[in-house]
Order: sequence, then structure tokens, then C-alpha cells
Amino acid sequence: MKRSIKIAVAAAIALSSTAAFATNGDHLIGMGAKSRGMGGIGIGMSHGAETALSNPALITSVAGTEISFGGTVFMPKVKNNLNIGMSDSDSTADLSVIPEVAIAQKASDNFWWGIGMYGVAGMGTDYANKSQNFNMQTNLQLMQFAIPLAYKADGLSVGISPVLQYGSLDITYNGALDATNTPAAAVVPISTGKGVAQDFGLGYNLGLAYEVSDITVGASYKSAIDMVYRNQLTSALAPFHSFGLLTNITTDNLEQPAEIGVGTSYKMGGNTFAIDYKQIKWASAKGYKDFGWQDQNVLILGYQYAQDNWALRAGYNHAKNPVKEQNGVTSADGAALNMFNLLGFPATVQTHYTAGGTYAFSKMTSVDLAYMYAPQVTDTYSMAAFAGFGPANPTSVTTKHSQSSASFQLNFKF
Repeated sequence: MKRSIKIAVAAAIALSSTAAFATNGDHLIGMGAKSRGMGGIGIGMSHGAETALSNPALITSVAGTEISFGGTVFMPKVKNNLNIGMSDSDSTADLSVIPEVAIAQKASDNFWWGIGMYGVAGMGTDYANKSQNFNMQTNLQLMQFAIPLAYKADGLSVGISPVLQYGSLDITYNGALDATNTPAAAVVPISTGKGVAQDFGLGYNLGLAYEVSDITVGASYKSAIDMVYRNQLTSALAPFHSFGLLTNITTDNLEQPAEIGVGTSYKMGGNTFAIDYKQIKWASAKGYKDFGWQDQNVLILGYQYAQDNWALRAGYNHAKNPVKEQNGVTSADGAALNMFNLLGFPATVQTHYTAGGTYAFSKMTSVDLAYMYAPQVTDTYSMAAFAGFGPANPTSVTTKHSQSSASFQLNFKF
């Protein structure tokens, strides 16, 4: 039994390479530099072509043809500690570049269409030089291709975006478990690695917007998109299953959850005030629900001050940590989930502060910039159910997580 528990612990540690550098769960707070500069606002306020995913009905603000392209440099800082007398382990997966391209065009007095490609989510850690974390390396990347279609009449806009999602996931680790305090003293090698798994999934986004005077009200719905990454989760969880732990998780499904939201904005002279609310349905998403994730309520406040050729923005985004602490005091399964979630999926950041701006070089060309900062949060979850199985077994796990990002975008209007 001692050896079984220790191997299960080792397997959970190995999965720490899937640590999410997440924002709202594993979702970016917003698509496009204008949205990110206002904390992720995009349901009740149009940002032109870039609003295709947040609310496709809002591309109706485009007067002719608009092209936006750019990206975000994302810089998470994740530290993990199993609280067994060792120092924090820093993930070296601390920099990524997330691209975006969006096009929208007014085709007639009442009809708009567009096309876009967006990096929407990602997670991963790199402990290649951290033997205490079994040299783990993982990477999840998600990109969506969308074709927004919108119709507007008498201030009311409706929109739909069919979505094709591409995802890739890779989980690898290797090392040796020191089992010298077990009856059969040995060093037990453990490793996994099936190469990169890829999948495509289909979904859709729906949007509504109504404009009256200087007020815009919007609503949106994003469908869940199921993804299957063959031989990834099942391979990584095999040591758990061999010793009777986490036997309810038997598939390679990792579904991006459904999302529902509402928003409004009010324009007063050069000032625009906006608020969005959305709920991300982690608790019903395949894969995430198995690890105890809870639905996440996201509140976004944004402000913009705009003149003829420039604008300044600020925003606030808050959402509670969706990773719920399990009963790790008396349940070995709960302890394993706590370790897996905090080492592997620390989607724990809660508050984001943002700023941004736009400068127009001409009526045709402009540039957007945005910066986001999420202060460090520290979470410690119990693993007491693993206590008593040797001096190296942790009784808790602690994760520290902070983020920053910089976004750049060029816009062309015709």
C-alpha cells in the first residue's frame, strides 16, 4: 500500500507540467488590444472587427471594411511547492506569443460578414531542469477560426459566428521514484510521453445587440467545443488507475466550456463607460468537471476616453478561482486532485488590471496597445490523506501565480 500511494503521488507530480498560465480559467480575458485594454469588455461595446468572438452582432459598427491584426505577449509566473522542505519550483514556460487576425466588412445596408483567426487559450509548464517535478513539460494550445455574420435593422443587431477550433496537447515527464522506505526497497522509474496530440472541434457563438441613443446593450452565448487528445490524459493518469485512484477519469476529452454573457455601455461625449458579466461553465465541461472545477462568474468594468485620432482605456476584470479545493484530508482521491490542480492547472489568478490606448495616423491606419497585470495569488490545498506514507510525502501543496501581458494591434479601415 505504501508503494502504491507513493507511485500515485509521483504520477500526480508528473502532471504538474500541464500548469495553466490562465486568466479566466484558461481563457484570455479578451480578444484584441482594444478589448484587453478595457479588461476584456466586448459584449455590450463594439471594437469593430475584433469583436467577432466576444459578440458577433457588434461587427455592425464597421462602416466599410476593417482589418485588424496583431498579438499578445503573455508572461505568466508560476511557482509550486509540495511543502516537503524544498524551495519553490519555477516554471520556465514564462513567455508565449498569441496571434490574432480579424476582418469585417459591411456588405449591404443591413448585412455584415467577416473572418478571423484567434489564439484564445493555452496552458503549459516547463520543469525540464526540475528533477523534483520529474522534468515535466506540457503544452496546450487552442486557436479558433471564425466567420461572423450579422444583420442589423432599427438599432437591433443579431449575429452568429460558426467556429472551427484547433487544439494541441502534449504531456511528457520522466524521472525515478525513490521507494527505499518501502518493503521492496527500489528506485522505481516512471515516464510518459506519447507525442503531441491534435484535434479539431466545431462550435458557434451567438450575439445580440441593441443601440438606442448613446446606450448599447448586448448578450452573447458561446457553445461548448469538445476536444479529444488521444493518449494524453489517459496515459498520464495510468499510474493513478493502476492503484485505484481517480478511476472515474477514463477518457482523453478536454472540452472548452460553454459561456453566456451580457453587457452594456454608455457613451457621454468622449467618455464611454462599460460593464460586462459572463459565466464560464467549467462545472459541466468534459475533463474539467472531472477535476472539480466550478463555474466561474466574471465581472468586467471598462472605461474609454476618445478624441478624433486617439483614445485611452482602463479596465478591471475579476473572477474567482474555478479550481475548488477537494477533500484532501481524508480522501486520497481528493488529495490527488488537489495536487494535480495546483501543480498542473493553477487557474488561480482572480483580479486583472488593464490599460491601453489607440493612436490613428490617418483615417485609414491606427495602432492599439494594451497592458494587463494580474497580481500574485497564493493557494494552499490539503494533501493530508497522503501523510504517513513516508517522510517525502507532502501534506499540502502551494501554488503562487501572477501574470502580465502586452498587446499590439494594427488596424486598417477602407
